[in-house]
Amino acid sequence: MQNGPAVRRRKLGAELRTLRTGAGLTSGEAAQLVGWHQSKVSRIETGASGVKPADLRLLLDAYGVRDGHLRELLLMLAGSEDAGGSNRWWHAYRGVLPPTYRDFISLESQASVMRTLETTVVPGLLQTAEYATAVTRAAVNDLDEEHLDALVEVRLARQDVLRSHPPLELSAVLDEAVLRREVGGPGVMARQLERLEEAARLPQVRLQVLPFGAGAHVGLTGPFVIFSFPSTSDLDVVVVDQLTSSLYLERKEDLMAYSQAFKSLQNQALSPEDSLDYIAGIGDGA
Repeated sequence: MQNGPAVRRRKLGAELRTLRTGAGLTSGEAAQLVGWHQSKVSRIETGASGVKPADLRLLLDAYGVRDGHLRELLLMLAGSEDAGGSNRWWHAYRGVLPPTYRDFISLESQASVMRTLETTVVPGLLQTAEYATAVTRAAVNDLDEEHLDALVEVRLARQDVLRSHPPLELSAVLDEAVLRREVGGPGVMARQLERLEEAARLPQVRLQVLPFGAGAHVGLTGPFVIFSFPSTSDLDVVVVDQLTSSLYLERKEDLMAYSQAFKSLQNQALSPEDSLDYIAGIGDGA
């Protein structure tokens, strides 16, 4: 378990090693092509040190990488400010967002698929402004109104990934407690349930409810998110939120365990069609 930047360095290094070997180059030959010492290439590939965007572009050119999306994704992992261009909108909120949250948004903006288990609140990508305000006010102590408004703006801006081309594919399993917990009062919750019904009908969203009747399940240990990326599965990562930070799990064993857990949760949950009816029933007071 590591923080976001450490995971990004290691994943970037592993991907660069794969690209180098795919190009038929040794680390020494790659270093000669870009005018470096071989030890620099090795440090980057092991994640021992980061790589500047300009240096990363040199390596990608040397390895013959022409895939624009892959280059952009690798630049994002390197922490490049210009990866994604104007799409890196969250930098305008640097004074508001903690680094772990910026890391999360960065991964979310580049992912092609997001799988999430939520046990307490509606996923951020599906929250209404009213609901987001109530959740943020409850979760963060002593927030002034300006800071609160900025955090809600960020939450809503994140939802653009569901409207991008191509959109992020979201698969979410919601514990019934998420739907029953009255956040912000009856009116706010009613409108939030309506929003979930609307989202469940989108082709890029698969929403399933895990009812109380399902009993104990593997997700009782807490919520998690699995990000998957286009071009390569080696960059997939699991994010587990804790009270004061987020943990990033990158090992293949972790990814397999969480992927299997999510599949198990989907099997225990109601189908998307039955889930839609279930949400509507709760909204009607059932």
